[in-house]
Amino acid sequence: MKILRTDIFRFSIPMHPFTIATGTMHYAQNLFIRIHVDEGYYGVGECSAFPMIVGETQATCFEMARDFAALWKGKDAFAIEERMNELHDYTAFNATAKSAFDMALYDLSARAAGVPLYRRLGGNHRLLETDLTIGIDTPENMAAKAVRFRNDGVRIIKVKLGKDGKQDLERIRQIRLAIGEEPVLRIDANQGWDFETAAHALREMSPYRIQFCEQPMRRWQDHRLPELRKLSPIKIMADESVFDHHDAQRLIDAKACDYVNIKFAKSGGILEATRINALCERHGIPCMMGGMLESRIALTAFAHFALASDNIIFHDMDTCLLGHTADPVTGGVQYKGYFLDTPNVPGIGADAGDAWLEKCEKTTV
Repeated sequence: MKILRTDIFRFSIPMHPFTIATGTMHYAQNLFIRIHVDEGYYGVGECSAFPMIVGETQATCFEMARDFAALWKGKDAFAIEERMNELHDYTAFNATAKSAFDMALYDLSARAAGVPLYRRLGGNHRLLETDLTIGIDTPENMAAKAVRFRNDGVRIIKVKLGKDGKQDLERIRQIRLAIGEEPVLRIDANQGWDFETAAHALREMSPYRIQFCEQPMRRWQDHRLPELRKLSPIKIMADESVFDHHDAQRLIDAKACDYVNIKFAKSGGILEATRINALCERHGIPCMMGGMLESRIALTAFAHFALASDNIIFHDMDTCLLGHTADPVTGGVQYKGYFLDTPNVPGIGADAGDAWLEKCEKTTV
């Protein structure tokens, strides 16, 4: 199956501002691609640049995509590992841009086999329950939003923290007081705390029954994660500290975390995400499937991947619910309340609407 050409789109999605510890996003900086092959069809891929975490922007992804497409022209789309190694040899990092190309190859391989991607990856169909995330705001506003979530049927609430340790304690106190005993609470500091703040906050938040804390400190403080994990009554999940399986191995060897959050935008796609998850599973480290601000195209790929692993027990798959004011997707995963239903059609089963794409900047290589 030979690659003929690649269509590349700046796939911007308007949204309400969404704030985490490291900054505020005003629109989803996404990239969408279609890789056409000589069999007469194409595979789709999408990525969402989150510069304060991965160091990529929509502009850098767009430019790298031109180069990646040129590298692959005329080559075998079935040789996924070989194709991805070409990208790694060509440029270090740039995992977000790479993930769109990885995704498109997996879509093509599943379409060629005539099966949904989750079956191509060895999984079975089931509904996946997601959390819903509250961005950083005043304690009062966050508590009010948590009540709205609970009343709407959300059973797992993820709370963004990391701006100020004292305020973060008040945020969690007010949220738990407002929603009562039932909803599960997860917290994510997005590297916003130093060691002392993290240690104090995690001890003080323990009475509020927190399921886990994602990425309490900057990744350059990973050497202190084992100490923090011993001190913390709350489980620690590594996110920004794990981009690839080498990072995962480093943290596992140091006994630095209880869980790992896998995101294609960090790993470079399904190929590397599979390695991370397999390594974690061998060492008894459950994983979460997460994302940035992707549309339902990439979200559908996340769901397929999650369906293929019993080790992925947490699902942070609310990317399209975090303030997107438009849905440019045809097909794809559907929300049934806060459960995700993955399509049973060949490949990923999602695409971008042509009317939407006509408004996007495009190039073909």
